[in-house]
Amino acid sequence: KRPPTARQGGAGTSSMASQAGGRGGSRFNSSSARGRGRGGGSKKMGLSDEEMEEVREAFQLFDTEQKGSIDIKELKAGFRALGFQVKKAEIRQMMIDIDKETSSTILFDEFVEMATPKMQSRDTRDEIMKVFKLFDDDNTGTISFKNLQRVARELGENLTDDELHEMIDEADRDGDAMINEEEFYRVMKKRGDNPLDDLSSDEDEF
Repeated sequence: KRPPTARQGGAGTSSMASQAGGRGGSRFNSSSARGRGRGGGSKKMGLSDEEMEEVREAFQLFDTEQKGSIDIKELKAGFRALGFQVKKAEIRQMMIDIDKETSSTILFDEFVEMATPKMQSRDTRDEIMKVFKLFDDDNTGTISFKNLQRVARELGENLTDDELHEMIDEADRDGDAMINEEEFYRVMKKRGDNPLDDLSSDEDEF
């Protein structure tokens, strides 16, 4: 088996997190760690009440006159208020997708339609921290080598010590050889929607 790379390390940590968060369902279900979609017991489509309120608050920041609409020039800032960095080209495509490419304003329902895909693909901090606690079973506030080793064993992942250390090294930013909440959160937020990564497909690559 080829030695792990830095990319494998980062992907491996979040893949195990996805699997740990989704026990009882498909190990490749990207929604399971987030508590949404097929394995999460939440709404299959649309936003949760909490997410809808977050979108509403972002919209109202710019709908200062309470007209129920905002200027398209404020869309980028509106998405930034939700924690998303979007480029002008992306906003133009969103406008085309909702048949509003020639409009100068966006209604709240249209803003929701534009924001929904991004909200659904985003891990909220609370949900990520729930998965973190599955690793941190000794409640130290960090994920140690032993924690990672235990989760790998429970998930049936045959990983060497070097591979486990590689995962920690990839996520560890302060050099203490452990993964704290902020480091874990950063790794999980970097993840795309596809948890099929090197942990599962190592032997199939190349």
